[in-house]
Order: sequence, then structure tokens, then C-alpha cells
Amino acid sequence: MTQKDYRVLLYYKYVTIEDPEAFAEAHLAFCKEIGLLGRILVGHEGINGTVSGTIAQTDAYMNHMKADPRFSDIMWKIDEVEGHTFKKMHVRPRHEIVHLGLEQDINPLEMTGDYLAPKEFMAQMQEEDTVIIDARNDYEYDLGHFKGAIRPDIETFRELPAWMEEHKEEFADKKILTYCTGGIRCEKFSGWLKREGYGKSVGQLHGGIATYAKDPEVKGQLWNGQMFVFDRRRSVPINQVEHVIVGKDYFTGEPSERYINCANPECHKLMLCEEKHENFYMRSCSDDCRRAERNFFVEENDWTKKQVEQQIAKIAEVQKSNC
Repeated sequence: MTQKDYRVLLYYKYVTIEDPEAFAEAHLAFCKEIGLLGRILVGHEGINGTVSGTIAQTDAYMNHMKADPRFSDIMWKIDEVEGHTFKKMHVRPRHEIVHLGLEQDINPLEMTGDYLAPKEFMAQMQEEDTVIIDARNDYEYDLGHFKGAIRPDIETFRELPAWMEEHKEEFADKKILTYCTGGIRCEKFSGWLKREGYGKSVGQLHGGIATYAKDPEVKGQLWNGQMFVFDRRRSVPINQVEHVIVGKDYFTGEPSERYINCANPECHKLMLCEEKHENFYMRSCSDDCRRAERNFFVEENDWTKKQVEQQIAKIAEVQKSNC
């Protein structure tokens, strides 16, 4: 298989960074110097990033990080790609690199769930009295997830503890497994589960779905759909043995793995939508968004208010006939 010219690096490390602001400024300058693009968050608790660049650029970046004792043992998740997957380079200081919305935050260096390698995680998913909790946002789950995984009724990660507290009794006698894209969210979430006494045991997928996908033994099995990623690609395949589509078109319910954003910039809702439906529904999640003062679809197509209302009437007819 031919090696592609670019790579995406996904990584994180919980480690003390004394001056996140100064570190972010110097780190941004270095990334720009070598030509990387991407998004990196830096806080007192560590660093979390996804970047893209050529083979030479990403090698230079990894070597730079490995030369720093704080980051020498980072677990890199590497994807080969055709070109840059970001438009700009951002390195931003943050109070937290992962926000779980806790009054008393979790330090993964002091408490976290049991690390499970992909093969161990795959085996435990199939054991009795085991529940698998997806620790990601709802739109990530809707595109793809492990077979049998629970979808918490939440929109964002910080809502997860409150949802768990409402359902705590359901997990009292269970072995809990949790997972996320690269592992960083599970470090805090699994630690919180242990601290609060959830389940008989708490395990997390070490390295996240991104590592599970590339394990030569498991080959991404027991995963359905694709994995959502926070760059231009939007999604990547995971299961190397069997691909099962679980995503559903926002407008019709048909199978879909294509995400778009609502054309109303004040909404910007992520929606699974097939290309054949994007124009008809004006790339907008609702009539309110279609009529929004500013709508990118309307602007791009130079539609008048009359044309917008005519199209909304057509949409209503189709929706009525489908009921």
C-alpha cells in the first residue's frame, strides 16, 4: 500500500504544565515554523491536540515532543491522509483540557479506570454483567459506536455525570466499560466513576477508538458505523472486517454517514444528511433556520424571500406525505 504524503496526529498527555500561557505561545510559534496545522489545548493539567502535516513535519513535531521529558511517552495515534485536514494552527491555553463539569475535578494522574488494551476491551465487552458506556457527544455516537454500547441522553460530555447519577442504580452490579475517541475524556470519566463508587469495576479503552481501529488482532471488530473526528474529514472507518451503517439521515431516516452543519450560523447544528437531500432541505434543520436573518444556503444561492417560502411549502408537502 502506497504511503500518503500527509499525516494526522491525535494525542494527549496529562502532566503538569506550570505556565500554560507561555507554553502555548512558544508552542504555537514552533508549530507555525515547521508548517503544522491543527488545534492544541494546553492547561495546567496537560496537553491535548490534533494536528496535520507532511511526513517530515509530523516527524519533526513528534521528535520535538519526545525530547521533552514531560511528553516523551505520549501515545501517538497516526492516520495517513491526502493533505492537511485543518485550515489554521491554534494553540490555546485553557483552564482544563477536558471539561467534565465537576465541582471537584478528577486528576487522572491520581485516579482513573483500569486501562484495557484493545484485545482485552474486546473480550470484556462480550462478558456477562458488562455495560459499555459511550463517553462522547450524541452526534459522535449517532455516526458510530460499539455494538451494544449505551447512548446517554446528553448532548455534551459535561452533562454525563448528571445523567449517570440519575441511572446509578442500574449499574450497581455491573462491570462498566467506557470509551472515547482517543482516550482523554475516559481518563477523567472513568476516574469519576471509581471515585463515586459506580459498578463492580471500571475499565477504559486505552488509546481510545483510534487505537482500537489499528490493532492487528481485533481489526476494529464489534464497532458499527464510522468514528467522528474533529477535522475536515468528519469521519473515519474503524471496523476492518465488516462495515455496518448506523447513521440516519436527519430529514428522511435513510442510512447516512455524511455530516453537514445547519446553514443558519446562529444554529450550526450537526446533521447527518445525504447530498441528494441537502439542497431540497436548504441545508437547514428547521423552518426557523431556513427563514433566519442570515442563512448561508440562501446567500450562496441568492434566493429571495419568496423563493425561500416556496421551498418551505414544498418541504411541508413532502413531510406531510411521509407521515
